[in-house]
Amino acid sequence: MIRSILERMGYEPQQCSVSRVSGGDIHEAYRVESKDGPFFVKTNKSPLPDIFPKEARGLGALASACDAEGLISVAPVLAVDEDFLALGWIDGRPAPSPKAATRLGEGLAALHRHSSPTYGWVEDNWIGSLPQHNTPISADNGPGPFFASRLRAQAEIGARLLPTSLLLLIDRFQQRATEILPKTPDSPALLHGDLWGGNWMADSLGQPWIYDPATHHGCREAELAFTHLFGSFPPPFYEAYEAAFPLQPGHGDRVDLWNVYPLLVHANLFGGGYAARAEAQLKRFVG
Repeated sequence: MIRSILERMGYEPQQCSVSRVSGGDIHEAYRVESKDGPFFVKTNKSPLPDIFPKEARGLGALASACDAEGLISVAPVLAVDEDFLALGWIDGRPAPSPKAATRLGEGLAALHRHSSPTYGWVEDNWIGSLPQHNTPISADNGPGPFFASRLRAQAEIGARLLPTSLLLLIDRFQQRATEILPKTPDSPALLHGDLWGGNWMADSLGQPWIYDPATHHGCREAELAFTHLFGSFPPPFYEAYEAAFPLQPGHGDRVDLWNVYPLLVHANLFGGGYAARAEAQLKRFVG
């Protein structure tokens, strides 16, 4: 399959060196050495509908927003089709420096200043291998209704697997969403949408790069909360973000609530204890 991809990109496969690399749980991934330099390809023999083009469009939106400031770089899209996505190769370092973490915090704050009058996105997309609900909802009532619609969509995906007690909590949250997540003066921000430690890296110059997004307009508190879900980012990241674009009072108290959404995603993808954790965290806010 990689041979066909290289041919479609205009390369002679025999003139390229191809090696398998880690590419997550969904796709096959490769490093390709070509006459134009190295690049990254991920592909799937049975791709989800439009998954690669939608990712490419999300990367493009992030790149357009980030290019002006230059604080964060976005993996560049070289080519895309229904069955593959080719990106520029990033020479990342395993332990990001304080400089890189600071630039990531400053850059994410700048990205979040790109806003919209509505929560959601121009199209539904994917988070991992699950559909991500992005139907636009006006910001007039704050982030509660949009967040509730996100939880409802994941509840419908996992209706036969998730505990009934958790599904009932999601129903109750939907009824009280505006009360539990009060309106804030922030406009819906442009978010990466899946920003955990595995979806960014820094190069040898300390420049942070982001990739594998689930792009949408949402509450920036949710993006910051996600960075705590699987082990927090380095302290300079949070210090730089807060200095550049302070979060609303009480944001720390809402971290566990925002993270119910990615926990539901993980429960639907992997099972295990994610559903129990989501239920425990949501119960704290719904009662």
